[in-house]
Amino acid sequence: MNTPTTAALVPSHLPLRHCLAALLAATAALALPAGAQQAPAAAPATAPAAELNPKAIEALQAMGKYLRSLKAFTVTADTAVDEVLTSGQKVQFAGKLDYRVQMPNRLRADVRSELRQRNFFYDGKTLTQYAPQLKYYASIAAPGTIADVLQAADQKYGLQVPLADLFFWGTDKAGIEDIKSALFVGPSTIGGIECDHFAFRQANVDWQVWIARGKSPLPCRLVVTTIDEPSQPQYSATLKWDLASAIPASTFTFSPPAGAKKIEITPLSAAK
Repeated sequence: MNTPTTAALVPSHLPLRHCLAALLAATAALALPAGAQQAPAAAPATAPAAELNPKAIEALQAMGKYLRSLKAFTVTADTAVDEVLTSGQKVQFAGKLDYRVQMPNRLRADVRSELRQRNFFYDGKTLTQYAPQLKYYASIAAPGTIADVLQAADQKYGLQVPLADLFFWGTDKAGIEDIKSALFVGPSTIGGIECDHFAFRQANVDWQVWIARGKSPLPCRLVVTTIDEPSQPQYSATLKWDLASAIPASTFTFSPPAGAKKIEITPLSAAK
């Protein structure tokens, strides 16, 4: 069997951050008597200007500030992702994501879905991705904060980790200046937690976030819609947070299991 390329380790469908909301207007066609002429169609109305609700932007900033204040946390997410078949039909796959984090530079992420399994380890010096079913792993030297490392891994190697925006919100990498529309949708309840529901629009992507009310404005749900594809596939994640449990230091260190084989990651520039 040939040694797999690095693409075998890289998830094929990974979420970026982005928003929702589009109201569809329907018009009823009236039957005309025989011989009657149909009136000229009215000129289409001018599209309304994009709305930037200050409450939505402020809530996003407050959430980011609170996330950056956390020293350690565990978060689990029930996820669903749309895959588009060659026929154009969408099918949805369920999954689970577990994050264990020690700020500013320790990370463990376990990704499970009907399509694939991946484990990510970051110990402050090295980022490792392991495919437990294939028993292949790849590592890159990556000193810095979690946000720095995830951004560099994406840009240099095309290596993406789901829900990476948890580490970008509240920093200069949040991309708030790229938001073209920001809406306050209304109150909601996610997993028994009272939340405020917000919808945002950026280039090619709509995204929604439900933010817990009160002193701990954590994101409780995220939905991302890719709007530049005809089928508009979605990624969704419902999150549960644990801010109290201790996380052993060994959690973040990768020790190759018996039979695991190391492969090299090729930078995108070299691959091209």
